[in-house]
Amino acid sequence: MGPPAYPRVRQGQGMIRVKRVYNPPSPDDGARVLVDRLWPRGMTKERAAVQLWLKEIAPSPELREWFGHDPARWEEFRRRYRAELTGKEDLIRALREKEREGTLTLVYAARDEARNSAVLLAEFLGETRGSPDA
Repeated sequence: MGPPAYPRVRQGQGMIRVKRVYNPPSPDDGARVLVDRLWPRGMTKERAAVQLWLKEIAPSPELREWFGHDPARWEEFRRRYRAELTGKEDLIRALREKEREGTLTLVYAARDEARNSAVLLAEFLGETRGSPDA
């Protein structure tokens, strides 16, 4: 069985990818940005191979704890996290700058590869491309 397919969102000049931090880095990753509030358990800086840790863009501690990676809370988590992202324009701009340089890989630690904040962040970046605050 080959490596899992990671979500990709085409943007301006580059591409936004989403990848679990515990999977080995690849030259195709481009700029790796950790978008979790907490540092991944057992992960060294060398193994994580991230250029930037943007913990401020992660869901608030209250939202993260409320969600608890419960699939039954996914849709409400999506709504609440997207609302939080609308107040983080400076951080969104920082990610867009990285993306303009080439491929941007948002890395995260969650076990669920389909339902996590990095996936939502990539979707949000794709949907808000070209907005005045982007």
